[in-house]
Amino acid sequence: MSTTAPQIDLPSTDLDSWFDQRFAEKMAEREATHIPSMTIISTKGTLDMAYPPFILASTAAALGWNVAIFFTFYGLNLLKQDLDLKVTPLGNPAMPMKLPEGPAWIKGKALPMPTSVMTLVPGFESMATGMMKKTLVNKGVASIEQLRELCLEADVKLIACQMTVDLFDYGKGDFIPEIEEWVGAASFLPRAMKADVNLFI
Repeated sequence: MSTTAPQIDLPSTDLDSWFDQRFAEKMAEREATHIPSMTIISTKGTLDMAYPPFILASTAAALGWNVAIFFTFYGLNLLKQDLDLKVTPLGNPAMPMKLPEGPAWIKGKALPMPTSVMTLVPGFESMATGMMKKTLVNKGVASIEQLRELCLEADVKLIACQMTVDLFDYGKGDFIPEIEEWVGAASFLPRAMKADVNLFI
């Protein structure tokens, strides 16, 4: 007695329709269970450029994403225990330098001089940094320390570039203890390859 199951011949159009429906269902299931991920490469250590990686990372983490930031070269300054970040208009001609304090007729007005001239003024970097910090406080913007803490609370992975640490003769004691990994590019790139979003800052 034969035990072979009877074959059912389906028209090719019905088979294609069935396959398309099953594929759509499987993709929908996959999308529903997928957790988005993002990696950021942070390369700059000035006050103004410290904000983008931490703002983007904390926002993505708040949305439920898996986030990792790779700090390399001057970006490593953002992981130091003692943050002494400065801002300068040098090489940044689009930087608005507006007075955060003063009488109404001048408060919020841009300084009427090109950045190339500003940089020649002794102590201008310190003044620009002070103006930026005051503006951030006046506008209710969180400090870098606060944003970094938010990232840590949201389980953002902070990764230090070991090559840069060695290059600049840093010690691990210079940095916050919450650093997830001390690795090179070869170890970070596989993580970036699997991420949905990759950003270079």
